[in-house]
Amino acid sequence: MTHDWTAITVTYNSAGALRRCWGGFDGSFRWVVVDNASTDDSVAVAEELGATVFRQPSNVGFSRANNRALRQVETQFVAFVNPDVTVASGSLHRLEATACAGAVVAPQLTFPDGSVQPNGRGLPFVVDKLAHRGVRVPFARVAEYAPAPGADLLPVDWVMGAAVAGTTATMRRLGGWDGRYFIYYEDHELGLRAWSRGVPVLVDPNVRWVHEWSRDTARWSPLHWRYEIGSAARFFAAYPLLVMPWRGPAGARYGSRTAHARQALQDVTSRMDAANDGGPR
Repeated sequence: MTHDWTAITVTYNSAGALRRCWGGFDGSFRWVVVDNASTDDSVAVAEELGATVFRQPSNVGFSRANNRALRQVETQFVAFVNPDVTVASGSLHRLEATACAGAVVAPQLTFPDGSVQPNGRGLPFVVDKLAHRGVRVPFARVAEYAPAPGADLLPVDWVMGAAVAGTTATMRRLGGWDGRYFIYYEDHELGLRAWSRGVPVLVDPNVRWVHEWSRDTARWSPLHWRYEIGSAARFFAAYPLLVMPWRGPAGARYGSRTAHARQALQDVTSRMDAANDGGPR
């Protein structure tokens, strides 16, 4: 292994995505797959491609499966990566300085055709979520970010859970993923929780990984919509100001607009500058 990284992937009937997106896994980092009782050959494919596989006796959901693997990580860095994401292993070193500075960091995701995928997001107000689903509502402003290569690190309120990284110590200090979310909104919650604890959430536009992005809730599926609605109810009960369409109070309380979070971002920037100048990391 050439990288002090562990990538954690949660699978559930993901054999096809693993073949397409992980077929080029080069073994330069540790790859752990937590399989949520798949009925296809996800386990066999993952093992054939070089992953260490933890088999769950039942489907415990995305968050709890990730946390099971996080408890056993021994490397300095950890990335949570979906089965339908292709990791550019040569770019991992770029994420390390940001992670060492105490941030949660995500690569800029792209679609397979190379177009940019807006995986960095703003505060998830209810009206914005409805607009994102195609509902015409007043006050909506879907805040999605996709910086161009060469841009600075971009602070966002949360990043899509398809690819999220940091030091193992930071992720454990945050408590990992909230196991009360079976699937959906766990990435929203992680981002807001990180900012509330002084941990910036950043997108690196110069690290680009390909994400196929199936978006199950974009089409009618009773099961996926049941999970979506249940997780949304839990999330907005925890963050009630985000139910309202105004920007000021919720942004001041929850988002990267707080003085505390701005100070944390400044601290990260100064530590990264010191690292780039040969100072302590």
